[in-house]
Amino acid sequence: MGDSGFSNLTIVEQERLLSRARSLRLKRKPVSALPIVHIDHGGTLPLSFAQERLWFLAQMEGGSGAYHISLGMRLLGELNGAALKRALDRIMARHEALRTTFVTVEGEPQQRIAPVEESRFQMQEDDLQEHSYPSVELERVIAEEARREFDLASGPLIRGRLIRLGDQEHALLISMHHIVSDGWSMGVLFKELSTLYGTYVRGEEDRLPELAVQYGDYAVWQRKWMEGEELQEQSDYWKKNLHGAPEVLELPADGIRPARQDYAGDALPVALDQKLTSGLKDLSRRCGTTLYMTLLAGWAILLGRLSGERDVAIGTPVANRRSLEIENLIGFFVNMLVARIDISGRPTVGEMLQRVKRQALAAQQHQDIPFEQVVELVQPARSLAHSPLFQSVFAWQDALEGKPELPGLETAPLPSSPHAVSKFDLTFSLQETDGRIEGWLEYATGLFER
Repeated sequence: MGDSGFSNLTIVEQERLLSRARSLRLKRKPVSALPIVHIDHGGTLPLSFAQERLWFLAQMEGGSGAYHISLGMRLLGELNGAALKRALDRIMARHEALRTTFVTVEGEPQQRIAPVEESRFQMQEDDLQEHSYPSVELERVIAEEARREFDLASGPLIRGRLIRLGDQEHALLISMHHIVSDGWSMGVLFKELSTLYGTYVRGEEDRLPELAVQYGDYAVWQRKWMEGEELQEQSDYWKKNLHGAPEVLELPADGIRPARQDYAGDALPVALDQKLTSGLKDLSRRCGTTLYMTLLAGWAILLGRLSGERDVAIGTPVANRRSLEIENLIGFFVNMLVARIDISGRPTVGEMLQRVKRQALAAQQHQDIPFEQVVELVQPARSLAHSPLFQSVFAWQDALEGKPELPGLETAPLPSSPHAVSKFDLTFSLQETDGRIEGWLEYATGLFER
């Protein structure tokens, strides 16, 4: 997560750390000891634990709309529409997750994967060249696409919209439901789209290697892994670490928490200048922490100060792609970890950073158990009014999705639609871009005014 934070170590110190890491690997059976293999699924498969949670949320009013992924690109230059559609069709064929719908069989949700020949990328085409106010209409279309619901049972759970703005200008919108994708997956999609579009523009056949496994194979593997001996150590860690943790972090709010979480939200941009970003990096190097850990510490201190609590639990996402077999798959792999930060006493900055470092490293070492199972282990009081275990999130985006590189076209991101959802009370999401830390603060509008 972020820069290593250990670049100031001597060669001897680095070797000592590497030796210790090798020793730990020998002592602890890796999660990949049970290999992920392709199986004959016969048409239906169980959901992964993360998918199961989103499926249940989708059965609740407003629960599904909070989990949409939308992106928009402006394409400048001579677009080969046939090559674009063919590339997107090929990506659909390669990744079963994008051909998946979710049906109920004897009261239980199941994945159903459509055959390749029945699955084409759903693309709606619009022409705004003659529109009186094309830029205003484009903004309306972007907002409309972001709001459009997905039907998990009938699908499709990915769709596109190609909008002609001029002879040499188009806008491409792609939307999907989080249950079949995540942030890492967007990078996979962009990479394959770049390769395939270029290949088809040149009139060649694609040479992308076939995928050895699919998301359904991972879902089956995950459930088998949960029955194995590797689970016990991670279960013991989370039960011990989260025992007695506060169930709700109550912050000073402008409104009363709704009896049922409605996911209505908004977001504010956040930007730190280059001087402050450089200073945070220097602090991280001096204290032997990553930039992620330093920023997490700052967020924890702020939440503690505002709430008056000395024990703060923060959710933090991880890509959860530690097995090589799934690195190049599109699917919903991301897992949520809980960082329980002790800010009691009067710790110095250095002491505080070490507390956070220990928590962050321990959480990452025990990241394989799905968050949904951690909740079952800890058994917090459940409420429809808020998420369990934590209500505030810190996300550090160190693996950016990037953008497609399409031959003959200049690509640029389109302005995103107005923020309308918030999965948690507060989500602080940051990344480093051109030497500056920037991002946004997403907040529940039922609790906080802008």
